[in-house]
Amino acid sequence: MNEIEKVLQKLRDTKALEFGVGALKKVPSMFEKFFPGKTAVVVADKITYDIAGETVYNCLRNAGIRTEPSFIFTDPGLYAEWTYLEQLESYLKERDAIAVAVGVGVINDLTKLASSHLGRRYLIVGTAASMDGYTAYGASITYHGNKQTFDCRAPIGMVMDPAIAAKAPNKITASGYGDLIAKIPSGADWIIADGVGSESIDKFAFSLIRRNLNEALADPDAIASGDVTAVGKLAYGLIMSGFAMQSMLSSRPSSGAEHLFSHYWDMEGLCYNSRHVSHGFSVAVGTLVSVACIEFLLKKDFSMFDIDNAVSRWPEWESMEAAIRKVFDGMPDHLARGLAESRSKYIDKNGVRKQLEALKIHWPELGQKIQNQIIPFNDVRERLKRAGAPYEPEMIGVSRKKLRTTFRAIPYMRNRFTNIDLIHRAGLMDEAEAYLFGAGGYFEC
Repeated sequence: MNEIEKVLQKLRDTKALEFGVGALKKVPSMFEKFFPGKTAVVVADKITYDIAGETVYNCLRNAGIRTEPSFIFTDPGLYAEWTYLEQLESYLKERDAIAVAVGVGVINDLTKLASSHLGRRYLIVGTAASMDGYTAYGASITYHGNKQTFDCRAPIGMVMDPAIAAKAPNKITASGYGDLIAKIPSGADWIIADGVGSESIDKFAFSLIRRNLNEALADPDAIASGDVTAVGKLAYGLIMSGFAMQSMLSSRPSSGAEHLFSHYWDMEGLCYNSRHVSHGFSVAVGTLVSVACIEFLLKKDFSMFDIDNAVSRWPEWESMEAAIRKVFDGMPDHLARGLAESRSKYIDKNGVRKQLEALKIHWPELGQKIQNQIIPFNDVRERLKRAGAPYEPEMIGVSRKKLRTTFRAIPYMRNRFTNIDLIHRAGLMDEAEAYLFGAGGYFEC
């Protein structure tokens, strides 16, 4: 039994993966296996239909599978937004057909949620190594201006041809590189959460990402040049990351503080050069900040930490709420989310004491685990640069002043323990802010 077969046995939703050059010809047999006698409908946009959608459609027809006319999004401004979801759902609802999505994250998430609403499963044919959501549980859709993750099952089967993915525009592949290198600090965040007793590590999910991560990130130059082998390793790493999330029905294995920066900017509809900033690009910048924060923590000797001082400074909920309202003043959507997420994860002074005591007891063993997980800030920055991903916040339209403001909001963005939560609970936010944004800091402003 190979690695893929072993992984698939542990998953609830996805039961097949065809990965390799020429894999598109496997689509009909996969469809027949899971949907015998059913009708297929290819879902794509204009670009992905030309790249692979028409080929998939012809493969299905040539195999004798009934097909409806393909549903092709034609809007050049297409993104994962509720209006587009309704368009697709309306089309599928009128037809007793199974969607075969052909594309990247937007097509996948729209098809995933539309199929879920109709009580159907679907297949995904990935056309780029652009993100890790292909095989993840849930779909990220913007609803009433707020990007949200909606519960829905992952595809029952996936097909990916790395030769096709390697032909994708560099910025799309670079976005995937940004999403995958984020697993470096997000893994460290999980180690920290486990160490303080906030959320235990799931060994299967953690190892699933970790086992291929270094190899997938090793050659950003080859990835930037469209080398099939290198892009294939990147795509495989992203797929395994999605499987890790699927195994837990949670993004915890693949998402830490770096993703919270992206979520914050998504809620603002961050655009640069009149285009929505891709998930991987915003996460890449968040990764840089997160790695810098982790380096800040590693310079501390928590075995000598003054817990009493930190606990005395920890606010009661009423004071915390006032601080949240100040941080999100004039931002009603951010405020609503910040209050809800922060209230659900708030702990009192006794809870903070227990977490900091656990940190103190397990340091420096915990610090060594974190050190083994991360790579240095300058190395991350250089890899992003070589891969063609943003390596300065200004490259996605975020000023350093805005980055600093976002940093202050991160502890309130989600009910998930990250390195910035540790900084917050240890009473080190001011010191960390000076380290990041003060004279000589990584993001001096």
